[in-house]
Amino acid sequence: MPHPEADLHIRLDLLHDRSSAISAISAISAISATITGTSTRTAQALLATHGFEPLDEQTMVMARIDREEPHYTEQAAQALRSDDIAVDITPRLRDEIDTEWTWANYPMPWCSREEIREVSNDAQQIYDAIRHGRLIIHAHAHDGWTTVAVGTYRGGPSIHLHGENHLRTETTRYDNPAKAVAEFDRLYGDAVRPGPAPATNTEHDAEQARTPPALGTADAQQALATAESAEVHAASAGDHEALLKDFLESHGEWGKWRTWSDETTHAVHESLVLRAEFVHEAAPDDVQWTIGAYESPVGERLWHATATTTVPVEIMRVLLDSLASGDAPQIAGGNQVSEATIGEATRPLADAGWERTVDGRWIRWQAPGDHPAGVQFDAFAAQAHPSTLPAWTFWAGGDSETPRWALRFSPHVAASVLQDVAFEVAHGLTQSPVTARSRGPHTMSRTDTHAPPAPRVGSARGR
Repeated sequence: MPHPEADLHIRLDLLHDRSSAISAISAISAISATITGTSTRTAQALLATHGFEPLDEQTMVMARIDREEPHYTEQAAQALRSDDIAVDITPRLRDEIDTEWTWANYPMPWCSREEIREVSNDAQQIYDAIRHGRLIIHAHAHDGWTTVAVGTYRGGPSIHLHGENHLRTETTRYDNPAKAVAEFDRLYGDAVRPGPAPATNTEHDAEQARTPPALGTADAQQALATAESAEVHAASAGDHEALLKDFLESHGEWGKWRTWSDETTHAVHESLVLRAEFVHEAAPDDVQWTIGAYESPVGERLWHATATTTVPVEIMRVLLDSLASGDAPQIAGGNQVSEATIGEATRPLADAGWERTVDGRWIRWQAPGDHPAGVQFDAFAAQAHPSTLPAWTFWAGGDSETPRWALRFSPHVAASVLQDVAFEVAHGLTQSPVTARSRGPHTMSRTDTHAPPAPRVGSARGR
């Protein structure tokens, strides 16, 4: 067992100070290990056994092709701590480690999450063997679906490979290279090309994460400029990102799932009947939030809501808190459209002095004074079956046709949710003297309780 110096310390974090390919859209979740203390060589040797590679004298990086860096980083941290080495994990990396995720459209649906991880790790081992020269690739081809290759391990067997990145697998073994190459040529004929296939985007990004830009070069300056640009962009959208994080941390009954591409996060109630989808890189004025309510975990959607990127954070906070503050199945069940539920839902607008008008199929509530804000109810959309039109639209800025932001609901949304949003819109936008939101027979009383975070569902992390 190693006995490192007492001052040895390792800080594990996401490697976000790289190019946008690594920090924004890449399939790589590179991890940095920053070493401080006197016995850095001891730490480097131990980190290397867990897949970290040197970036500079005090920094090592783990960059895999299977998105499993947080999982293996957690294993490395546990092993290092067992050797009495001080290891810190930053909050943002801890969030990645604790977050559930799964591969979308995974081609082996019969595999469990742990089996998927085993397949991916086998692919990582093949990738590392090729990269470090232990596996020599003689030729490659495209079989019409994916990349195939033939190669030989130094001092070992020859093999055929099928697939790319985390799906690359060994299909056949041969006693010598001649047999392997001859059979490969027979199978793929004119498609065969000498040597290894060009690096995939994922492999390129992993290599980039492991390669520090030379100081003073154009690449280094570009990397710095890209990082700064990414920080500014993140700050402009940070309120909604922070809201999502806040909501999940404050409501333990809601779990977090992310798609493999990291483009979307799903917040899902433990009952599975209420779900919120958040698109991280939504274009300006596009839908960023989609709320769905379902009759059962596998049942049909009963109602939904959408919010553009410009909807004020406080309004979205009220909407999310409204979903989380009552009985989930009851909220998901919603309400039938009636004069009573419309009146109950819009009572905060009436209390704040909003003007109500009826124009054919439309009922509209206009904010008092010069405030460009309103609420619109479409009776036609509410009665049409099926209908893709929103029944309710909350908007502000511009006019109802071209608003600065819009929050839309389908017909059977719960009246209590509408009432909560209406209260926030009436009070928050117009600063009207509304002192308390009233509750009627069609809404439920609630208490503002924040449960402690619940254990994550399942054995794998999700994003």
